[in-house]
Amino acid sequence: MHVDAADLETHRTALTGHCYRMLGSAADAEDAVQETIVRAWRSLDRFEGRSSLRTWLYRIATNVCLDTLSDSDRRFRPFEEGPAGSIESTLETHERTHWLEPIPDARAIPSDADPFQTAVLRQSIRLAFVAALQHLPPRQRAAVILTEVLGWSAAEVAECIEASVPAVNSALQRARATLGKLSADDVNDEPSELLEQYLDAFHRYDVDALVNLLREDATLSMPPYTLWLQGPEVIRRWLVGPGFGCEGSRLIPVNASGSPAFAQYRRGENGGHQAWALIVLELAGGGIARWNSFLDVETLFPLFGLPLKRFFDQDR
Repeated sequence: MHVDAADLETHRTALTGHCYRMLGSAADAEDAVQETIVRAWRSLDRFEGRSSLRTWLYRIATNVCLDTLSDSDRRFRPFEEGPAGSIESTLETHERTHWLEPIPDARAIPSDADPFQTAVLRQSIRLAFVAALQHLPPRQRAAVILTEVLGWSAAEVAECIEASVPAVNSALQRARATLGKLSADDVNDEPSELLEQYLDAFHRYDVDALVNLLREDATLSMPPYTLWLQGPEVIRRWLVGPGFGCEGSRLIPVNASGSPAFAQYRRGENGGHQAWALIVLELAGGGIARWNSFLDVETLFPLFGLPLKRFFDQDR
């Protein structure tokens, strides 16, 4: 079976989604996929065509990720690490490598996936699911992703990670027990009306209208800051206090982590608007459950093909 570099490249998006589920970082996933392509190219003479090319590449990518991860490696979300703060809380940060990051849908979901596959893959890159996977040791994480997302059998997983079938089944049992203890919001498909209201309220910086879209237990987080806030009133105080510099921002709708998202540009001091945050909204129960503003725009915006400075009509 003849395979060339172009054939390998056709699977890059699927592999990126797979590595993202394993690593919790879009940037790290891209690096892992590049290593996967290199390893695959060097091993092409050993590809016998007994499985599909994509399955063979998934095996390589899984082992690239396992080589990268230690048993203690995981990505965090701010609300997992301490109690909710207030507008008086001290702002502290962690390095980018500490935090779970979002990923552009287009970089993780193959365009040739059928509607059912697209729905499954979209669910599997949502922040809540990837965050839950981070609680699992790497080999358990791999077993869950390969079986629950890709539909592999325990025997196929065993061959991939060089384990016995009973060991894989045991790992899956332990993983499911761990995941079952983690609470997760029942995330809804995004109602367009709510998103339109959010976009309009943000552009007008109508804080009362924004707060009215939040659930009573809603959270606001802003990685790389460790601070997170909970509840409409506390979030309102933040928006009219330390967050008031966001007045005049413009939002560009994007697709990130299988969820509604926006690229936020904040008004610059010398004209134009500067990249400020990648906002990912998690919706549940008819409202916003989690408002995630990822501030590492130097890493994230290029992944979406977005410039770090932009001029809007009002700037001209």
